[in-house]
Amino acid sequence: QVQLVESGGGLVQAGGSLRLSCAASGRAFSAYTMGWFRQAPGKEREFVAAITWNGRSTDYADSAKGRFTILRDNAKNTMYLQMSSLKPEDTAVYYCAAGSLYSNRTPVTPVAYDYWGQGTQVTVSS
Repeated sequence: QVQLVESGGGLVQAGGSLRLSCAASGRAFSAYTMGWFRQAPGKEREFVAAITWNGRSTDYADSAKGRFTILRDNAKNTMYLQMSSLKPEDTAVYYCAAGSLYSNRTPVTPVAYDYWGQGTQVTVSS
C-alpha cells in the first residue's frame, strides 16, 4: 500500500495562491492514478483534480478549471495542486488520494481511490 501526507494548506485572502503537496511513501507512487478531493463543513467530499500515473492525462472539476493545476514528480514521490485566484468557496479540507495502478483513467468519484491522506485545511478569506 501507499501512505500519503498532505501539506501546504493555510489561510489566504481571496485572489491569492497556494500550492498543496502530497508526499507518498510505500509502494511505487509512480504507478498510481492520483487525485485531489476536498470537503467543506456539512458537505460531501468532492472531486477537484486527477492525474494519471505517467502525468499524460489530467482532469479537473469545473470549479477548478483555469485556476488549479495538478502536477506530479514521480522522482520525488510527490504530487502537487497549484491553486490560484482562490475564492472563499474554495475553503475546505483538501485530501490527496491514490487510485488504480497503471490506468489511463482519471476517476472523479472517491470510491475509485483506495488510499487517502489525512487532509490539509485551506481557508480563503473574503
